[in-house]
Amino acid sequence: MVNDTEKKKDKSEEYVRQTGSLKERLGRVKKTRWWRFGIVAVIYVLWTIWVGNPLLLLGLLLLADIYLTQFIPWGAWKGLKNKTLRTIMSWVDAIVYALVLVYFLFLFIGQNYQIPSSSLEKSLLTGDFLWVNKVVYGPRVPQTPLHFPLAQNTLPILNCKSYIETPQLDYHRLKGLRNVERMDIVVFNFPAGDTVALKMPNPDYYTLCQERGRDAVRNNKDVFGDIIYRPVDRRDNYVKRCLGLPGETLQIRDGIVYVNGKAVPQPKNVQYFYYVETDGTYIDDALYEELGISVEDRHAQGTQYILPLTAQMKKTLESKPWVKVIERIQPTESESIITYPVGTDYGWTHANYGPIWIPKKGAKVDLTLQNLPLYERCIKNYEGNDLEVKGGQIFINGKPATSYTFKMDYYWMQGDNRDNSLDSRYWGFVPEDHIVGTPAIILISFDKDHRLFDGGIRWNRIFKMPNPDKI
Repeated sequence: MVNDTEKKKDKSEEYVRQTGSLKERLGRVKKTRWWRFGIVAVIYVLWTIWVGNPLLLLGLLLLADIYLTQFIPWGAWKGLKNKTLRTIMSWVDAIVYALVLVYFLFLFIGQNYQIPSSSLEKSLLTGDFLWVNKVVYGPRVPQTPLHFPLAQNTLPILNCKSYIETPQLDYHRLKGLRNVERMDIVVFNFPAGDTVALKMPNPDYYTLCQERGRDAVRNNKDVFGDIIYRPVDRRDNYVKRCLGLPGETLQIRDGIVYVNGKAVPQPKNVQYFYYVETDGTYIDDALYEELGISVEDRHAQGTQYILPLTAQMKKTLESKPWVKVIERIQPTESESIITYPVGTDYGWTHANYGPIWIPKKGAKVDLTLQNLPLYERCIKNYEGNDLEVKGGQIFINGKPATSYTFKMDYYWMQGDNRDNSLDSRYWGFVPEDHIVGTPAIILISFDKDHRLFDGGIRWNRIFKMPNPDKI
C-alpha cells in the first residue's frame, strides 16, 4: 500500500511539473536542476564560441526545456504502466544519452584507434589501441554529421554503411593548439580511399585499376565487389609520420629522406630490411621474441633470413658469434611496385623518389603536361575542380590554365618501417582536411602472436606515450 501511494505521488509530481505556464514551471524547478542547467549551458556556450557559429546558441532553448520547463515530455515514459516497456525505455533513454555524449567526445576531443599494420614499427606496434587527440591540430566540424559514432564507415554484423551521405558540410577546422610539425605521428583519413572496391580494399582502387584495368575492376563484382565512394571523414584511418611540410621540396635518395636538400634525421626506431646469414644455427623463437619480430615478419630459408631491424635490433644480432653476415638489403631500380602518381612513370622507386614539391595553401604552381600528374588529384579530387586535357592544353573549370593556386595545405607521410610501408610514396599527398589528430597515449596493446593470457597483452605498453621523435 505504501509503495502504491508513493508511486501515485511521484506520478502526480511528474504531472504537475509538465503542466502550467512558463512562470509556474520555472517556479517549480529544484535548485539542483538549475545548477545542472547552468553548468551544461556554460559548457555549451563555450563550445559554440569555439565552433564560431552563433546560430548554435538556439540550442540553449532545447537545453532549457530539457532541464527546466519540460514543455516536451522528455520523461513521459516514466509514467508507463507496463513495467517491461518502462524498463526498455529506461535503457533506450540511457543509450541515446550515452551515444550523444560519445558522438561529441569523438568529434571534438578525441577517439580510440587501433594500429592494424606494422608500417610504424617499432614506434607503434600492430595491436596497439591508441587514444587520438583531436584538439592539438583542431578538430574538424563533421563533414558527414549523420553517422553512428562507434563505427568509421561500416556497421559490424549488419555490414552496411554507418553513415548517411546527405547532408555534406564544407570543410572547417576549429582552432587547435598548433599545426602539424615534422616528425609528428599523425592519424588521417586515407586520401586514396575516396573510391573503394568493397571486396578488395587493399591495394587501393586506383592501384587496382592500374594493375588489372579499370573495366576489369568495375565489371567483376564477384572478385572486387561493389565500387563505392566515401566522404572525406568516413574514409579509413591511417597513421604515419609526417616528414614533409607544405611548400617544401622532398626527395628520397637510397632510402634517406631529404627536405629542401637537407637529410631528415631518422627516427630512433626506423626499420629497414636486412639479409642475415648464420653458421648453421637457427634463430629460435626466444630470440625472435627478444628482438620483437612478429611471426609474419620472420622470413627464413634455411639459415638465411630477411628481417626488418632497427639499429638496436641489428646490434643485438651482431653480438651473436654464430651470425656471419648481416647487411642491409640495398634498394634496386627494378622494383615493380607502383608509386605515386599512379599511371605515370617518372622512373621513381620507393627508395629513390622525387624531387617533388609539396603544395601549400595560397602558393601557385606552374602547370605543364609533365608535372600535371603530380598535382592532378589535389586539383580535381581534393579541391573539387573540373580538370581535363584537350589538344595538349590544360583546362580547369572549362578555362585554359597554365598555373594553379592551392586552397589547402598538404603533407608528406611515411612509415618508420621504411621497406614495408605503403605511404605517400605510393598514394601521394595528405590534404589538411584529411588530418584527424595525433596519438596521445596507448590505451592497451595486444600481441596477435600470443594467446590473450599467455603474453597476448603487452603490459609494458599500457598508458605509454608514443615517442614522437621530435627534431
